[in-house]
Amino acid sequence: MINLKGQNLLRNPFLNKGTAFTKDERIKYDLVGLLPDNVTTIEDQGKIVYDRFKSFDDPLEKHIFLMNLYDINRTLFYYTAGRHVVEFLPIVYTPTIGDAVINYSKKFDTPKDAVFLSISHPENIRKSIETVIKDLDEIKLIVVTDGEGVLGIGDWGVQGVDISIGKLAVYTIAAGVNPKNVLPVVIDAGTNNKKLLDDPMYLGNRFERVTGEKYDDFIDQFVKVSLEMFPETLIHWEDFGRGNARRILEKYRKNICTFNDDIQGTGVMMVSALNAVARATKIPVKDHRIVVFGAGTAGVGVSDQILLEKIKNGLSEDEARSQFYLVDRNGLITDDMDDLTEGQKKYAHPRHEFKKPLKDLTKIIGTVKPTVLIGTSGVHGAFTEDVIKAMAKINERPAILPISNPTKLAEAKASDIIKWTNGKALVVTGSPSDPIEYNGITYTIGQANNALLYPGLGLGIIVAKSKVVTDNMLSAAAHGIASLQDISEPGAPLLPPVSRLRDASKLVATAVVKAAVDEGINRAPIKDAEEAVESEIWEAYYR
Repeated sequence: MINLKGQNLLRNPFLNKGTAFTKDERIKYDLVGLLPDNVTTIEDQGKIVYDRFKSFDDPLEKHIFLMNLYDINRTLFYYTAGRHVVEFLPIVYTPTIGDAVINYSKKFDTPKDAVFLSISHPENIRKSIETVIKDLDEIKLIVVTDGEGVLGIGDWGVQGVDISIGKLAVYTIAAGVNPKNVLPVVIDAGTNNKKLLDDPMYLGNRFERVTGEKYDDFIDQFVKVSLEMFPETLIHWEDFGRGNARRILEKYRKNICTFNDDIQGTGVMMVSALNAVARATKIPVKDHRIVVFGAGTAGVGVSDQILLEKIKNGLSEDEARSQFYLVDRNGLITDDMDDLTEGQKKYAHPRHEFKKPLKDLTKIIGTVKPTVLIGTSGVHGAFTEDVIKAMAKINERPAILPISNPTKLAEAKASDIIKWTNGKALVVTGSPSDPIEYNGITYTIGQANNALLYPGLGLGIIVAKSKVVTDNMLSAAAHGIASLQDISEPGAPLLPPVSRLRDASKLVATAVVKAAVDEGINRAPIKDAEEAVESEIWEAYYR
């Protein structure tokens, strides 16, 4: 039942149909004279949106155009995005979202239904959420960031809110999560980005990041209030800094329904890629030796998920850990190094294993002889020709996965990797790569796009109303897209194309629901997982 009328109805993005309001609706809701006389369909509107989208050359301008539509007519936004997902996804989220975050304060127009929480005012958490959700239904999913570790571009304070908004948009585009069931949140805990602190246009708190007890208490209060208001909601942590991301996840993950996409989602994506590598190389998952270049939140998270997969494939934890070699700015991580994070300590090799400290990546590869090289460093060009050729020298089919994004932070370009390995490499990149023609073969490059997995994971958790998010559910998500991975043809991608997002999300969600039911942690009664998933999917059409 619609209670709004006139201009108030046109200003509500969930109810607005624009020129698609019928003649009868225009009379009923006091819209006569507020719209051009011609009544159009959502199909007509979608064509106009797409034509306007194509008229922009700059990706950031395209992003701003689409997010303005999001603000005006949420249904039309998702209708059009669903029909042009390959073109829209890198504009709505990575890699363009990075530029949107950087320019947020300068180009701010509306809050886009996000909740802004200041660490200086914990007493306002409940009231702030209540104010924003008045036009929403039951909140089943919260994406929250504090903007400290945005993608590979660092601390952007309150401007990281665009990450929460964009991430939730992808949940709906990819998996059909109802946009009235989601809530984007940013915790403004200050920023250590001096450029922002000195910028008179910056919209966030103008003090250095709050840490310690005050920060932890605020997170506690946020979780407490969120679960009091929405007891069965999923809390998705996004782009928290290196010092907080894992600590927060470990604190809450055993007791509430929560996950961190940077730590677990990226890792799950790489487990899926590694299983494809195993099929292509005919080397079992448990036997692959892995160098992870970039031992931050994402690098350790990737290692943790692959570690679990190796254990599931028959190794002990010690055996599995010994096959990982993590590399940070100081070189190969060994147990004699100072200031290692808890995650890094787990993978630190005994110093006595090596004659001397190893800092050069080419020498590290020559020494430990990995079958897989993963890049999570954000160091552009770190995988040089010497590095790539070192991998090709010791492997018939070297797996080289530079997954840092956006593109300007990638460790290597797919075209260079193919050329430098004479077409032998198995390649996955973090941002989209164009197909590569080499020696008469077209190489289609798989993208380690978390959008292939985390939306389906979230949808499955929502459907099951899971009490927690377990390792078995994450493993189920990783294997959920296996049927979409066809590596039989030369040059075939290791991961499904973005065009199969909806298919991937349904498969992942169904696998996750089944895993939750098997573990007995579902709060919703589930008879048929596939049917339960289908019934939850929201479609973009005018009600």
